[in-house]
Amino acid sequence: MIHGAHVIIYSKDAEADRAFLRDVLKYKSVDAGHGWLIFALPPAEVAVHPTDGDGKHELYLMTDDVAALVTTLRQQSVSCSEPTTMSWGVLTQVTLPGGGTLGIYQPRHARPGA
Repeated sequence: MIHGAHVIIYSKDAEADRAFLRDVLKYKSVDAGHGWLIFALPPAEVAVHPTDGDGKHELYLMTDDVAALVTTLRQQSVSCSEPTTMSWGVLTQVTLPGGGTLGIYQPRHARPGA
């Protein structure tokens, strides 16, 4: 019934953030018209967390090695927070060219199959 997900990142500099996804993260894309790029993402998973406040949604990319990723991104002058070890994984925050941040983590929890 559902065959995928469409994720939206809001940005104060969409062109710069699109270039980051294309040139730094090397995501494949198609031009949906007028330079509006739609990027392919790697396989994904979804989790539902309880909250007492308003519902919100978050996007985290996943990697097998946060430390190696941070080293590679910093070599390309991408600002990354120091990796933080949590019970569920190792997390860094990447600053996008448009000023927003994107969480990337190395899971330490069980993962569903593809």
